[in-house]
Amino acid sequence: MGLLSIQIPVSGGGRCLACPKKQPSKYAYEMFCLYYSPIWMTAMAIVVVFQLYESFTAQTYNLFCGSLAIPLFLQPILFPGFMHSPDRSKPWYQRFSFKANIWIAIYSFIGNYWYTHYFYSVLKASYSMPATRLNNVPIAMFLATHAYFSSYHVFSNACLRYVKTSYKEGWIRTLLYVSVVLVLSYFTAFMETLSISAFPYYSFEDRYMAYTIGSAFYGIYFLVSFPAFVLFDDHIDDDDVKTSTVVTKNVTTHVVTLWETIVQSCGYGMIILCLLDFVRLQTGIPLIVGA
Repeated sequence: MGLLSIQIPVSGGGRCLACPKKQPSKYAYEMFCLYYSPIWMTAMAIVVVFQLYESFTAQTYNLFCGSLAIPLFLQPILFPGFMHSPDRSKPWYQRFSFKANIWIAIYSFIGNYWYTHYFYSVLKASYSMPATRLNNVPIAMFLATHAYFSSYHVFSNACLRYVKTSYKEGWIRTLLYVSVVLVLSYFTAFMETLSISAFPYYSFEDRYMAYTIGSAFYGIYFLVSFPAFVLFDDHIDDDDVKTSTVVTKNVTTHVVTLWETIVQSCGYGMIILCLLDFVRLQTGIPLIVGA
């Protein structure tokens, strides 16, 4: 509240979603995620509240969690013109919605394949439900995370964009922006940890530590990915796009290719991995990956 009180508002600001006129592709993607988020959240809540998971087999977990992710992957292919998105006139590999899903999918994969072992080692977490596993992580978690992270990053986009469009640029706004990233990262991690507490097959040796220290540990993911994703492929909708290079007001900008999308997501994933390991080194806890 203190940081907000010293901001200098700008006229016509306060936008949460991408501008439908200037960034229609990003706007359509964010709207699809916003429409779809209550659907997957409700499905997940029903399974947890009514304890339907008690009858789930490993294959059932895979099918259910896969069903949460599939609509996000299918939208760029089957419904590229959602909300009149310009994606419909582009090849599938140039569509913003497709590239955004690839960005999130790679990030989710790295998070499950590597970062989960930091939770196993540092926080003594464990998955005990029936599961087919990859690197000792249930494959169902790889699938469910895509839905989780897609929603998280659209919500974070809205918060960070609101800060950038509401207040005058300068160090005061930068301080607010960084603070929002910090708070939002911790809040997102804490709420997921709290909401999943009703699921008995994901457990921690010390649940209080998981809520407090563990949420800060998990929040490291989002300290990197939230500010990265809001800027992802910002120039895809520039009017005079003819090639991968765009010239706008005598400033050369760049439209991200599919390969660059992959490289970006992998790069941010490595930054997070290093940060997690720096924290682990301070605790003096050995990392065990795999069995």
